[in-house]
Amino acid sequence: MRKWLVLLLILPLALSAAPYNRNQARTVNKVVFGDVDSVRYITHQDVIESQHNGWETLLGGVIGGLIGNQFGGGTGREVATAVGAVAGAGMAHQRQTTQQIVQYRLVELLIKAEDGTLIDVIQDVDTRMLFQPKDKVRILYFNNGVRVDKAYP
Repeated sequence: MRKWLVLLLILPLALSAAPYNRNQARTVNKVVFGDVDSVRYITHQDVIESQHNGWETLLGGVIGGLIGNQFGGGTGREVATAVGAVAGAGMAHQRQTTQQIVQYRLVELLIKAEDGTLIDVIQDVDTRMLFQPKDKVRILYFNNGVRVDKAYP
């Protein structure tokens, strides 16, 4: 039970940890040593919708209205102008609502600490430090998160 409690307390900290450069000095509050039990690479995707301020839609409506105004006469011209404005605004709005996919590469490490507890940490992948089962590691606890590095003799 105690092992799972530690796991549940560590996981939110690991997910909220801000990324940092390995050459950046930071104050470490606690260090725990252990061995990697399992490694799982995860790909996480977020869909980000573009946020435009609406100028494109307005401009599309104006251009569509100007084109529509070229057709018909009298009441027909007014209808053509209105239809052109709506069509132009709709086309511009459709074009501006694009989505972008951002992909995150993460690694989940299940670590057996020296005191026997299991600690699960999810962090960003650093291609200069790839983990394997049975690797000796150290878990660094910061004010705003946790980071796992290989332990060197």
